[in-house]
Amino acid sequence: MKDQLHLASQYLAAANMSFLEKKADDSHTNVGFDLKTKRMETYDLSPSGDRLSLNYRTFSLEWVSQNNIDSLSLDGKTHGEVLKWLQEQSQTHLAKKYSYEFHYELPYTIASDYQFKRTDISQLEHLCNLRILAEYTLESIVETNHLDSPIRIWPHHFDTGAYAPLGDTGISVGIGMAIPDTLSDVHYFYISGYKDGKAILPSSQSDLRLGKWMQEGFTGAILPVTNLVESEAIQFFQETIDQYKN
Repeated sequence: MKDQLHLASQYLAAANMSFLEKKADDSHTNVGFDLKTKRMETYDLSPSGDRLSLNYRTFSLEWVSQNNIDSLSLDGKTHGEVLKWLQEQSQTHLAKKYSYEFHYELPYTIASDYQFKRTDISQLEHLCNLRILAEYTLESIVETNHLDSPIRIWPHHFDTGAYAPLGDTGISVGIGMAIPDTLSDVHYFYISGYKDGKAILPSSQSDLRLGKWMQEGFTGAILPVTNLVESEAIQFFQETIDQYKN
């Protein structure tokens, strides 16, 4: 289900790229996560607030307009059928063409006959709960440390993240939750620090109560989310940020 959600999130990224002004840092491609509706969603695609959403709980795409929600269940739908629906929605609501084109490569391939299948509802719920955990944790860290950054999901890597200067330290930090990769077999929280454009470790680096510092393959600290609660995730980020500050 994780891979299918990653693929489905590209429909949202493509909508942003089709209808929004391009930005040099690619931030126009990223999406948000609404804690109330449990939906991943684009920016406003029109002055009236049209948005394209991916509903984790129902495994469906939703075109949210001012007075209506048009929904398409992904279960059993092919990539070609989804694109047809998106093109119809964009013409109906925006009178514009939806284009499914990217300037980056994904770890998966998708053809017109690729078929989405809701094979494991419990895993969908688990993946939704991970996004909720990430949102609440990062919101707390951003507020506590006065970080000037939105919390967004980047469809390319599918991580929930934020990036901001760390006070007057001259250091900027990237914080977030990443999907399984070469660093971890499960989703994990991460933090990395940068100075003068280069990744650094804290000068006062010491062992962490939760998580670990890394230098090979990634410069920073990671903490797998297995059986993790919000207070532990917050502790991990605050401890690492304090080490960067000192």
